[in-house]
Amino acid sequence: MLHNLTPFLLHWAITALSLWAASHLFRGLKFDSAGALVVSALLLGFANAIVKPLLILLTLPLTLLTFGLFLLVINALMIMLVSALVRGFRISGFWTAFFASIFIWLLSLAIGALAGGSDPATTIRMPSNGMWL
Repeated sequence: MLHNLTPFLLHWAITALSLWAASHLFRGLKFDSAGALVVSALLLGFANAIVKPLLILLTLPLTLLTFGLFLLVINALMIMLVSALVRGFRISGFWTAFFASIFIWLLSLAIGALAGGSDPATTIRMPSNGMWL
């Protein structure tokens, strides 16, 4: 059970660290306390896991029309949703959320790569004989 919890906690910590760094880089993104930061990181993870796929599905034609660039707008909307739900997390507007989401994504990607974000045991691989069933 603990081996399933470790990647979750690592991802949560990486998201919290990225949000903290973004709050120091972007003037319009503020956290009142460390608790608000931790709760925001957790809620952002849940929003990205539950709400974001639904938004991607609903806006698929627009996403295809913009060659995937509309996904950046969805990322900004996820941050704005979390800021609306968490007391102590303020964001000044859409463009701050837009550029902060790009920064958070890049920093999380870099930290995750350095931390060894992928466990080979959880990677789905094609069978060696080419048969799935």
